[in-house]
Amino acid sequence: MSKRNSASMVLKAYQLYLEVCPFMKISIICANHMILKVAEKAKSLHVIDFGIVHGFQWPILIQHLSARADGPPKLRITGIELPQPGFRPTERVNETGRRLANYCERFNVPFEYNGIAQKWETIRIEDLKIGSEEVLVVNSMFRLGYLLDETIVFRSPRDKVLKLIRMTNPNLFVQTIVNGFYNASFSLHDLRKLFSNIQHYLICLMPLHTVKIQRDSCLKVNSMREV
Repeated sequence: MSKRNSASMVLKAYQLYLEVCPFMKISIICANHMILKVAEKAKSLHVIDFGIVHGFQWPILIQHLSARADGPPKLRITGIELPQPGFRPTERVNETGRRLANYCERFNVPFEYNGIAQKWETIRIEDLKIGSEEVLVVNSMFRLGYLLDETIVFRSPRDKVLKLIRMTNPNLFVQTIVNGFYNASFSLHDLRKLFSNIQHYLICLMPLHTVKIQRDSCLKVNSMREV
């Protein structure tokens, strides 16, 4: 069984990926810009992040909030992930919360974290602990597309999650997704088109990694695994 990469190793690979591939960086910049705009005068900002993983999107947002002229708002983050296999299903999502708490302390941003590690379609609105006087943002970076949809199963997980998001009535909903086939039934023609699209996507990424780093680099292996 392969050993799970540490957060520091994943961060190094992620930084390398941002350096050589503009797609994720642009998505984060645009998402954070919209969040800052909607929370410009907020006293409390609550971000519900479907697919938080290691929370790498949020340090730059925290820095911008700390520099606000009238002082930073209270930042609440609800980090949602799938449970990890084994005896500690919430380990990674809780580790992410601790790192973000330390970062907020460093920049004097009041912070509260709620980690949820379970199947997304089983989450209830009560689990999100939404306050009455806060700016609410729902965020998902490249993850909602992987939920099963109605072409696969009746009352699909994707529908349940989208209905939950609608129930939250957020001030802002940010979703990024790569165009493609997600959990849909295929004809042979569609399958060929899918493999062609994947091939073109990887062909775009591989030369960028090759230019920047050695072929046998450990960081290259990890960054391509994250892709």
